Amino acid sequence: MSLYARVRDLPLVVEACHLERLELPVAPEFTRVTTVVRLEGAGHDGVGEDVTYEADEATAFQQAGPPDLRGEWTIHSLSQAIGSMDLFPVAPAWQPSRGYRRWAFESAALDLALRQAGEPLWRVLGGEPRPVEFVISTGLGSPPDPARVLDWATAVPGSGFKVDASPEWTRDTARALAEGARVEVVDLKGHYPGTLVDPGADPALYAMVAEEFPDAWLEDPRVDDRTRIALAGSEDRVTWDAPIHAAADIDAMPIRPRTVNVKPSRSGSLEALLGLYDRIHEEGLGAYGGGQYELGPGRGQIQYLASLFHADAPNDTSPVDYHLAPRPGVPPSPMAPAASPTGFRWGAGAA
Repeated sequence: MSLYARVRDLPLVVEACHLERLELPVAPEFTRVTTVVRLEGAGHDGVGEDVTYEADEATAFQQAGPPDLRGEWTIHSLSQAIGSMDLFPVAPAWQPSRGYRRWAFESAALDLALRQAGEPLWRVLGGEPRPVEFVISTGLGSPPDPARVLDWATAVPGSGFKVDASPEWTRDTARALAEGARVEVVDLKGHYPGTLVDPGADPALYAMVAEEFPDAWLEDPRVDDRTRIALAGSEDRVTWDAPIHAAADIDAMPIRPRTVNVKPSRSGSLEALLGLYDRIHEEGLGAYGGGQYELGPGRGQIQYLASLFHADAPNDTSPVDYHLAPRPGVPPSPMAPAASPTGFRWGAGAA
């Protein structure tokens, strides 16, 4: 039985829907804003989190309010209805944002349906929550400063890291990281054209990263004739994130992966996400979880999925504590299983 078949016919009753704003000042120039979607019905509630990055789009959504979802549904019928709606009062600046917002409603619906049924997600999917390994994920800024990583390595000894490479890196930058921290994934960010985080495709950078981090996954290169040469001999370490939304995307990658980064909000729908997990299992591929700077229940939900499908991988699913400055006393990896008794929630306050 497919994973989606295990949940698609779960019934749920929706009597109300509310939106709640979350904010976290991360830097003087950046405040992260997300939106909690809360569905209510039959004495229960279900929550999800919209991780759309543009703060003005989140504000417009919160001011416009949610669509009217009152009624009796199944997971599949509600998913179909949500998929047919335009959830943006103003068209998003970035097309993937549509999937992010859809996931907020679909994850909230799954949480509500499970809580109304008195079941936890792990039991319905036939899994067992396990301790979740996670890495600390960060860029180095501009100009690049390895201290952003090395300070965390000092504060939380033994931590693994996912780092964002940029053309500003020098050989000394890479070596400082390689010698001072356990870098498990290097994100080349080759699939964000036209955005603020688009570094282009630099063959010299790719070759240097492959050489200086011989054991790390190389995520999201932009593959062309020049970068193929730069990555020669390291193809089995290439993994994909931004282009992966559904199972069929694995077949479209220019370098066939041995493992992929799974971000539920990229999939948008439960059907696409669970179909992706089915394909990964069928083909014996590896996977690790990815975060979208969640501030609330969405963070717990990606940790929950990691606990079921890839608990021992370099998951970019660290607790929200890691969004702030390096300091001792934050919970280290791995995190203990923390599934709620019912529903699709994880961590403190998950009950």
